Amino acid sequence: MKKLVSFLKKLVVVLGILMAGLYISGYSYLIELGAKVVELGRTSAGLEDYVYFDSREIPKSDDPQAWPLHADYNSVPATTKLQKLHQDHKTVAFLVIKNDSIWHEQYFEGFGKDSKTNSFSMVKTIVAASLAKAIEEGDVKSFDQKVKTFLPWLKGAYADSLTVGNLATMSSGLKWIEDYENLLTITPRTYITQDIIGVMKTLPIESAPGKHFVYQSGSTQLLSLALTAATGETISDLARRYFWNPLGAHADANWRIDSAKNGIEKSYCCFNSNARDYARFAALFKNGGIWNGKQLISASYVQESITPQFEDGQDYGYGWWLGSHMGKRFYSMRGHNGQYTIVFPNDDVIVVRLGHEQLPDLPDVRYSADYLDYMEEAFAMLYDETVTSP
Repeated sequence: MKKLVSFLKKLVVVLGILMAGLYISGYSYLIELGAKVVELGRTSAGLEDYVYFDSREIPKSDDPQAWPLHADYNSVPATTKLQKLHQDHKTVAFLVIKNDSIWHEQYFEGFGKDSKTNSFSMVKTIVAASLAKAIEEGDVKSFDQKVKTFLPWLKGAYADSLTVGNLATMSSGLKWIEDYENLLTITPRTYITQDIIGVMKTLPIESAPGKHFVYQSGSTQLLSLALTAATGETISDLARRYFWNPLGAHADANWRIDSAKNGIEKSYCCFNSNARDYARFAALFKNGGIWNGKQLISASYVQESITPQFEDGQDYGYGWWLGSHMGKRFYSMRGHNGQYTIVFPNDDVIVVRLGHEQLPDLPDVRYSADYLDYMEEAFAMLYDETVTSP
């Protein structure tokens, strides 16, 4: 018995030393991370993480608007390859919208048209557009306004020259390495932290802003903090007022926050909505910023947002990923594990895919093979419909 007591005392001392070391080294968040890993039973982020974290509710539109169903709704079955893609990568929702009507729709694993799933980085597009709206309303002077106007605590050799536009175009110069696998890096830390502002205050602007494209979730996080300071509204309230309400969102959404006490959104990710409502935002941009005959966001911003801003970022605009495939120009909202909302403006087509997994990125590009596969199979179905329909 004495030996057991002695062992337990030594164990307590060792654990105390380890915990003190984590706090001193700045890795105290690993304690919370470890607790969440035990609770969730996994080490990766998931589609329904909002269940396990605090969140801010975003009520559905005051005037919910149903999507029209196409005359050929679900008349063409998914191709064999598409069915296999869904099975292999655990798709939960797949939507094809043609001429602003739902043409094809499938759900899996018990998910449905109002089921909430994690947007991951798709929401970066909405945060960037929120900046444009704040400029339209006069709360922010221009894309060239300095971030320190709103976040005076910003630090680093180049903090004084950072603009809100730099944040929206991923050219901030922030000290940040985008890494989802290494649990010791900044991205997992911000995902788990209960004090997102405290974490962001530790990160300097270490290189000249506005020079190069470097994709960083931290840039979007800083942008939303600046927007909250500029407007006096949370980014959740802004997103609803600017977009979700006038777009007629059909279901309640929510946005994960760092803690019930602080209530700051994890704005680079963690907006939770459904395939139909994500598609509304895509349709707004496909139609030049117009929804139901009303200009919700300026046509000039829509065009600028889908235009490359840097030579080394030809596939990125203001929150939109840009590209061409099968001879078709597209732009998309994209998120971790294969969350895709893809606009083909010349074809009047939107493709939404939500799910648990994706393939690794292809060599020398910033997208995975399944990203292109979903496009190809959606159009294979559409071409079949075009041939067989009168």
